[in-house]
Amino acid sequence: TYGAAHVAAKRFGAAGIVDPRPYAVGSIQQTYAKYHHLSDVLPAMGYGEQQVQDLKATIEAVPCDLVLVGTPLDLGRLIRTNRPMMRVSYSLDGASTQALDGILDNFISGVRGGQKPYEGFSLHSKLVH
Repeated sequence: TYGAAHVAAKRFGAAGIVDPRPYAVGSIQQTYAKYHHLSDVLPAMGYGEQQVQDLKATIEAVPCDLVLVGTPLDLGRLIRTNRPMMRVSYSLDGASTQALDGILDNFISGVRGGQKPYEGFSLHSKLVH
């Protein structure tokens, strides 16, 4: 229901967060129909040509002063829009990465019927670095 950009907007005192759903176009509109829990975020569900066009059209339709981009991809290099965009990012501290490592190990273990798919492989090193 939220991501790095949403957290940054709240943390740094944004005057408001615009609900982008009424402005959604094409595949973005379809994503909202499928994922009803999304509201104050603009999902980027892929970067194919049509998805990028739909994302651009949606961004340009939203009445806002700034778009915070929380996706790891540098969206500003992919999309030229009439809205200023600012990238935000995050990192996990040591305790969080260890917890995530354990959660993912348990998940993968469950999916594989108790058999770890990559013995000796550190999920942490592949996901975080």
